[in-house]
Amino acid sequence: MEKRDYYEVLGINRDCDEKDLKSSFRKLAMQHHPDRNKGDKESEAKFKEAAEAYERLKDPQTRSAYDRFGHAAFESGGGFDGNVNSSFSDIFDEFFGDRMGGGGRQQRGDAGRGSDLRYNMEITLEDAYRGKTDEITVGMGIACTGCTGTGATPGSKPSPCRSCGGAGKVRASQGFFTIERTCAACQGRGQVINDPCKTCSGQGRITKERVLAVDIPAGVEDGTRIRLSGEGEAGLRSGPPGDLYIFLSLAPHEVFQRDGADIFCRIPISVTKAALGGQVEVPTVDGGRTRVTIPDGAQNGRQFRLRSKGMPVLRQGRFGDMYLQVTVETPVNLTKRQRELLNEFEQNSNENTNPESHGFFSKVKDFWDRLGD
Repeated sequence: MEKRDYYEVLGINRDCDEKDLKSSFRKLAMQHHPDRNKGDKESEAKFKEAAEAYERLKDPQTRSAYDRFGHAAFESGGGFDGNVNSSFSDIFDEFFGDRMGGGGRQQRGDAGRGSDLRYNMEITLEDAYRGKTDEITVGMGIACTGCTGTGATPGSKPSPCRSCGGAGKVRASQGFFTIERTCAACQGRGQVINDPCKTCSGQGRITKERVLAVDIPAGVEDGTRIRLSGEGEAGLRSGPPGDLYIFLSLAPHEVFQRDGADIFCRIPISVTKAALGGQVEVPTVDGGRTRVTIPDGAQNGRQFRLRSKGMPVLRQGRFGDMYLQVTVETPVNLTKRQRELLNEFEQNSNENTNPESHGFFSKVKDFWDRLGD
């Protein structure tokens, strides 16, 4: 039977890229795989045909030869390898390793790596400004002291798994294709423990609280992650430990708001202070204080910038700025005398003392006049 064009087999254009090539083959391989079509000779043939096409086209050199000479490029002894299991091993490891057991990835005798752990830690804005070293208590799995992490009773040792011969994987034939699976008897470790440690029941680890020191550098922001390598959960049976990740969150501050390296602070001032001007003393995030001069006639919302009075920028040796925003407070709970003084002030006010409000209502009057025409 004459072979079909490889591009036609995979349903792709001749100028397709590697991504489209892989995607098309994956789809066809999943559709016609022997595991999903047991005893179906037609699917088996289509599966083999798609795999052959992918094998030829995935390599730039063989693809170029095929584009020039077609199937003749592989004749005279250069045909497709009849040993399907060997020729397709790389393809199936790449596409189906995880889905079909992934045994090829498990090395003989490898122990399981411990899990990574997460610890949520809240700090103050002052802590983030200065940086600090703090201690945390974390419950985690650590290497068992009774068996030093091996899982076996002291004086004994694990033996090779009889099911897989110590390989950690077993092979099963599916039609013309051989699949490697993780050994269920030893979970891919290649070893079994006949005399498990009584302290940890053969796990090689126990749960215990540990106290760890955490260095928090100056300038950290909300959501910063600090990694403590090797301080996570211990691995099973002397496996390598995981890592511990500290996730920092900043507690709300009663005075300051933070935006990156900049600090913002709202300053309420009286109407008279806004009108007459003067000085106010304000705090800074480093714990100090500074005086700010408010000019006469300061309007609500006016900002003042204090350079380099913000937060340190992480590991850069510089600081952000501090922004002060004036909020003019309207007087409340007035006494009779205060009301009299304000009424007297109102009667003596004009467009020069209140230019903004005078200008606005003048525009409103003109608007109404135009509507009346």
